[in-house]
Amino acid sequence: MRVLPSGTTALLIELDDLDHVLGLYAALVENLPQGVLDVVPAASTLLVVIDPAVTSLSSVENAVRHTTPRDGGLEGGERVDIPVTYDGQDLEEAAQLLGCDSDELVRRHTSQVWTVAFTGFAPGFGYMTSEAWQEEVPRRASPRKKVPAGSVGLGGGFTGVYPRESPGGWQLIGRTELAMFDPSREPAALLRPGTRVQFSAEDRR
Repeated sequence: MRVLPSGTTALLIELDDLDHVLGLYAALVENLPQGVLDVVPAASTLLVVIDPAVTSLSSVENAVRHTTPRDGGLEGGERVDIPVTYDGQDLEEAAQLLGCDSDELVRRHTSQVWTVAFTGFAPGFGYMTSEAWQEEVPRRASPRKKVPAGSVGLGGGFTGVYPRESPGGWQLIGRTELAMFDPSREPAALLRPGTRVQFSAEDRR
């Protein structure tokens, strides 16, 4: 663990990998140290934001260093079902990269229960992992300038849904009509760290 100040009201905690991040994140949100306003996970870091009127960075650093990460990481999050039409531009190519056909890729993708490990890139974009999914899908050599909102993609060991039209380099395998981010909704983001996600296949014909 490496702890660095991030401005005057936050600490950036660098950890070895995503498993360590999720274990510590789960323990911290279960029992927030006094004065901590937010804990934001990423692939190998945690950002811990404090209220300087209540606590100090040194006190929170001490609390973090004495926190035992929770085994199993994120557990017990709410469940979200996402219907997907699996007709993405890269479906066949992604299947070939995994050594299977497109039907088998769809079966593998829908048979997992995915967990949102962290969010980022764009509001509402969740990086989802699954213990049963050990595949690494390389990103496209040339990212697309425009990926439609609702596109479902694979990148590295993650899957995700683009919440709005944006550039992107993930392999696109399908699309969903379900809105990932809606400012008029409370909460606006459908997916948050710890959310459990089940994808289901809609008729491609």
